Amino acid sequence: MSATAGPTINTPLTEIVIWLTTLIVFLQQEVALKALGTEGLFLFSSLDTDHDLYLSPEEFKLVAEKLTGISPPADFEEEVTHDRNGETLTLEAKMQPLQLDTMTKSKDGFLGVTHSSLSGLRSWQSPAVSSMSFSASQFRAFLPPKNKGEVGDTWWVIQSELNIFTGYLPNNRYHPPAPRGKEVLIHSLLSMFHPRPFIKSRFAPQGTVACIRAASDFYLDIVFRIHAEFQLNDVPDFPFWFTPGQFTGNIVLSRDSSHVRQFTLYVPNDRTLNVDMEWLYGATENSNMEVDIGYLPQMELRAAGPSTPSFIQDEEGNIIDSRGGGSDPVQFVFEDIHWTSEISREEAARRLEVTFYPFKKVSYLPFSEAFQQAQEESKLVHSILLWGTVLESSPVLALLNQSFVSSWSLVKELEDMQVTTTGSPSRFKARLHLEKYNFPVEMMVALPNGTIVHHINANYFLDQTSMKPEEEAATFSFSGGFEDPSTATYINFLKEGLEKAKEHLAQ
Repeated sequence: MSATAGPTINTPLTEIVIWLTTLIVFLQQEVALKALGTEGLFLFSSLDTDHDLYLSPEEFKLVAEKLTGISPPADFEEEVTHDRNGETLTLEAKMQPLQLDTMTKSKDGFLGVTHSSLSGLRSWQSPAVSSMSFSASQFRAFLPPKNKGEVGDTWWVIQSELNIFTGYLPNNRYHPPAPRGKEVLIHSLLSMFHPRPFIKSRFAPQGTVACIRAASDFYLDIVFRIHAEFQLNDVPDFPFWFTPGQFTGNIVLSRDSSHVRQFTLYVPNDRTLNVDMEWLYGATENSNMEVDIGYLPQMELRAAGPSTPSFIQDEEGNIIDSRGGGSDPVQFVFEDIHWTSEISREEAARRLEVTFYPFKKVSYLPFSEAFQQAQEESKLVHSILLWGTVLESSPVLALLNQSFVSSWSLVKELEDMQVTTTGSPSRFKARLHLEKYNFPVEMMVALPNGTIVHHINANYFLDQTSMKPEEEAATFSFSGGFEDPSTATYINFLKEGLEKAKEHLAQ
């Protein structure tokens, strides 16, 4: 801090207070840096969420859990009370099993893959529960918090708990932890497909996000997106993780959750591949792991109809079983819902995606369009297959917006492009990308003509930036100040790409 930066005798009192506060914080950080070192201070700062240079018991919780291996007591959450006289909703589950011939390993007849590894996958041919009744009040879990009442608002139903300290969750598990609070409903819903759902996935993205798509005086239409996974194997077989790209759906319910008009939940099947699979060849976290992808035609829950009361009273006050009880069931008539404010389903889905992936605030174009726009704007192409939340930092977003046109594609889509676009420039550019690709994800910087000038594999990137749970320490980068390792590493990758592009064009 420069000596000339201080206040003078004519400086207003408020500015003097601000200057002194800044100086105190600066000196405290200098002392902390000397005491902890750069790596220690970075780790401390990642835990010090309120930046007061003091770890409260709540902030220290992650450290205690790591050192002791014991999870702290669950925070109290309001339990959903079921109104026995309230309405009930019946959900029906449908599923078509994964198409094994879409897996990469199927091309060589699953050579080297043990029969026990795929036993859980091969035997999973139908939902665990084809039909189940729920209380309408249980779906209160999807209602927005008090500060999120406008159409277009998004919020976390189940908050992601992954951060720089936790890294990612262990692979060598068979049974999910007991759900609590709002997790109970999501767990119950996914349990209709398979008895072992993990509602918090091991890797980012993790959790459940919802968005108000439409509103009326009495009803809300809420669109949601869930990132969860299933464990298909059990002892003595080694773990097999089945991770759909996402679950999405919507619910139309009254503002007091006494009535549910509509509910759907499904795995989108509009892409050629929509499931990631990983399985271990050993019982420890460091065991060898195989990874593959495939296509799941159908996995969905759908309400058989609106929720209805189990018992009603006739004009004389007599209790009648609305389900019939030996006679014809009561036929209910529901009023039409007239939305006073709404956005499109596509816009709601976009807002959910941006909440999970803040880097999506940068426009990602289809492969061919990205190169065309890069040519028009004299920019490079930043090409990626989606991986975690590494690009959510604002410095990365600023650099991408300034110097790049961004795109992401599936390998299968580029392979198909080589076959279906004979003679097209996109065919040549797709080939150049596939030549540089290594499983599972490759991030690339390319010239508008398709030439790859720089690339980095996701495995290498994660090795450089992730802290595994069993590690006592990790190597951090401080090239951009106190940025997290993912941000610093990715900014370096993009800047190196810009420099290599200049060198290539200068030749």
